[in-house]
Amino acid sequence: MSPKFSVSHAAQRHREELATWSRLTERLAQAQQRQTERMRHSHLARSQALWDQGLSLAQSFWAMALGGQLPQQAGSYAVDAAQRLCLTLDTLRERGNQDQAHEAAGTPPVLDYDYEEVVDGRQLPRPVNYRLLRITPPAGVEVKDWKRPYMIIDPRAGHGAGIGGFKHDSQVGVALRAGHPVYFVVFRQHPEPGQTLADVMRAEAGFIQAIRRLHPEAPKPVVVGNCQGGWATLVLAAANPEISGPLVINGAPVATWSGKLGENPMRYNGGLLGGALPALLMSDLGHGEFDGAHLVSNFEQLNPSRNFFGKYFDLYREVDTRRQSFLEFERWWGGFHFSNEAEIRWIVEQLFVGNRLSRGEAQLEPGRHLDLKAIRSPIIVFASRGDNITPPQQALNWIVDTYADEHEIRIRGQRILYMVHDKVGHLGIFVSSSIANKEHTEMASTLKTIESLPPGLYEMTIDAVQGEGHAEHFTVSFHERRLSDIVESEAHEGREQEHDFAAVARLSALGTDAYELALRPAVQALVTPQLAQLIRDAHPARISRRAFADSHNPAMKWLGQMTPQLQANRRPAAPDNPWLALEQLSAQGLMQGMDLLRDLRDAAYENSFLAIYGTPFMQWLGQPFARERIHKDPAELRYLPEVQAMLLGLDNGGYRSTVIRMLILLAESRGSVRRDRLERSAEVLTQREPFASLTPERRAAMIREQSVIIEFEPEAALAALPRLLPQREERVAALQVVEYILGDVREMEPRTVALLQRMRELFELAAPATSPAPQALTHAEEA
Repeated sequence: MSPKFSVSHAAQRHREELATWSRLTERLAQAQQRQTERMRHSHLARSQALWDQGLSLAQSFWAMALGGQLPQQAGSYAVDAAQRLCLTLDTLRERGNQDQAHEAAGTPPVLDYDYEEVVDGRQLPRPVNYRLLRITPPAGVEVKDWKRPYMIIDPRAGHGAGIGGFKHDSQVGVALRAGHPVYFVVFRQHPEPGQTLADVMRAEAGFIQAIRRLHPEAPKPVVVGNCQGGWATLVLAAANPEISGPLVINGAPVATWSGKLGENPMRYNGGLLGGALPALLMSDLGHGEFDGAHLVSNFEQLNPSRNFFGKYFDLYREVDTRRQSFLEFERWWGGFHFSNEAEIRWIVEQLFVGNRLSRGEAQLEPGRHLDLKAIRSPIIVFASRGDNITPPQQALNWIVDTYADEHEIRIRGQRILYMVHDKVGHLGIFVSSSIANKEHTEMASTLKTIESLPPGLYEMTIDAVQGEGHAEHFTVSFHERRLSDIVESEAHEGREQEHDFAAVARLSALGTDAYELALRPAVQALVTPQLAQLIRDAHPARISRRAFADSHNPAMKWLGQMTPQLQANRRPAAPDNPWLALEQLSAQGLMQGMDLLRDLRDAAYENSFLAIYGTPFMQWLGQPFARERIHKDPAELRYLPEVQAMLLGLDNGGYRSTVIRMLILLAESRGSVRRDRLERSAEVLTQREPFASLTPERRAAMIREQSVIIEFEPEAALAALPRLLPQREERVAALQVVEYILGDVREMEPRTVALLQRMRELFELAAPATSPAPQALTHAEEA
């Protein structure tokens, strides 16, 4: 090597390192600015509001003191506060007793519906702790076996199962009210020995097959995946592309490296806590099982003011009305479940640290790669900007990582819809009645027609409209989007920061290797089943709940005996009692202080991560794990053999192909599709001949073929319409069917009207056709 080349190479490396330091400095400054702005916006406004409330309250106290009413109000408040405290403690006592009874019963699902077991996963060739339940419709609700069934997969992330049907107004309730059979995938508290996620996937595939045997006349089932059940649904569909119908993915963390600077601190856990090593160590200390209480504690740390104070203060403040709802939710929140070491290791290494599923590198088991491009089912993704566990970037960026661009989505015949809520939290996606009655109801309605939508990427929007008598109803539209729309709308600073996580994955692999070689044999030899049980019982999440149970605290039995008498002599303070207002103001001030400490902690957390993993050394260390997914150049997609075969059909086809081509061309001209038009399109393509006799697979293939032709040859596809339908009668029938689907011409956009007129001219039918008469549709059926 010549000295000149060595100097040039060293200079290049030096420039790259300087650029890395520059980017690090910029990211740190950007993160600190965003952290400061977020804290200023949040805490200054709240502080001002608290100050104003305090001044108003001081005036009230002064006025009552002058009127001599303050002592009387204080006495009334003291009695009320003491009674509420006793009732709150009794509720915590009942929670502790409830936890013990729930665990003794095997932690059954917390569903608000009756059910029957269809398949027990323990009886499968590869036993798993999963079960398939069929939901029994409540009185007055009729389901039809020929309607598309639903299978809901709940998250297994430390808690038990049933959150998707925790309330009457829920995902389950929405599907039942629409007449669909509903099945629910639940799991027992402990996994079966040797169980792996590959076994779980095979079991879920078997559940779908069992549902299809029970409903032979129904379309393929809809699969709904919540949170971790969402990525499990994608894994299931990628490994079994032809097995299911549409997929609904709710708040699922798939692209786990993604997020925004100044937000989403949970994604830094792997880098600051040792990657996969803590999960392995906790599994060994659990004698081969990972305790879900660790995951629940991580979730609680994201919002400590709410989880450690706020929810208890709300119970104390309204203990007369909140007791039952508090206990119902806590039955699920405290039902800690376990995972095998192999399961939690796959989740951490393949998803949360390695981000391999999003990048197309995940292996479900040795030699079995998972490629999300293999999925053929339409996908609806639901995310929320108010979700601090699964931010929109983690729910959506897998689409960007999987496909070269939106054109590839269309060419592959895929339909992906996404919807981003502005503020609902993570659990609200699954348990909020308002979300169930709006978003999930509209998604369920959309699923009836989604397979008639042209392939592509769409954003689904729901707009409220006031009807007659002030009745509110919703209009749903699907707007064509580009992959860049996802990145630009959800992460203004781009995705460059995600390269920092590659070093985390590399260090995690090195750390687990060192642990397995040096320490793991000794840890496993020392931990006995008895010691593992002692460690579980000593977990703070369990101790804090059991401390109030009758079996662990004799004083609580006495309190339980007093409660009926206390409730009979309840003396609540008047709502305008100023001491109640002071109580509320004090609680708000305390929660704001806890939120400020949390925000400062998260800021330090993020800054530490950036300062460690943004350095040139860490960038170099993470290079083997920073490989970008290899995408085919979009221009090359045209020369794929299957695409070339489809393009040969440019001038070929009959009535069916022509109508489908016309509908896709018109949809392309608008850039969006309203659901009422989609419903009419589905009616024509599934219920009217000559389309009704097509199998769903053949219908989907025709829609894909025409989409590909229009993708590469839009003008030629339009010009070829007369050659596809040489007979005037066929042209008239096709135009009438298309106009029926489009609806009132007054609701069409100018581009749509212009394109429709051009089609008439190509067909030499310049005069506008009348609304589709029954005889015209009959002729179309005969064509």
